[in-house]
Amino acid sequence: MMKTIEVLDREFASLRAGRATPALLDRITVDYYGSTIPINQLATVSVPEARLLVIQPWDKSAIGEIERAILKSDLGITPSSDGNIIRLAVPQLTEERRRDLVKFLKKRGEEAKVAVRNIRRDVIERLKALQKEGGGFSEDDLRREQDEAQKLTDRYVKEIDRIVAAKEKEVMEI
Repeated sequence: MMKTIEVLDREFASLRAGRATPALLDRITVDYYGSTIPINQLATVSVPEARLLVIQPWDKSAIGEIERAILKSDLGITPSSDGNIIRLAVPQLTEERRRDLVKFLKKRGEEAKVAVRNIRRDVIERLKALQKEGGGFSEDDLRREQDEAQKLTDRYVKEIDRIVAAKEKEVMEI
């Protein structure tokens, strides 16, 4: 269940919410000498201003490949380069794009909740199987463990709701 929360956090961090963050580039990989390598392993990524990302490659010959990878990505940002560094100006989000992002956030939140509930279901099935095998479980023990699994599930579902609400607020405020 904790892994589900971590995946959701990582995915939400890489969403473009109108603010520049190095996490925007986490999913972008660059073809570099026959290998696909994440940008953060080829360059230093910094945020000098709220809406500007600066990528400074360690190998200047990689600039063209990094620009191509950014253009091919779903970011929708056009890079500008001076031969030494690449600048990405993150544009302001439109109202329609904000609403689409909120829908996407809620959809991903629901998917995370389903994943957590599936984990609960799997745990309960394993507990019942253990009891049938004679694992020393009484009916009361089984009920207690099921209740504990439900409490844990409820806690993680609340955490997912909190994460989705926080990201939704961030998207709508900018």
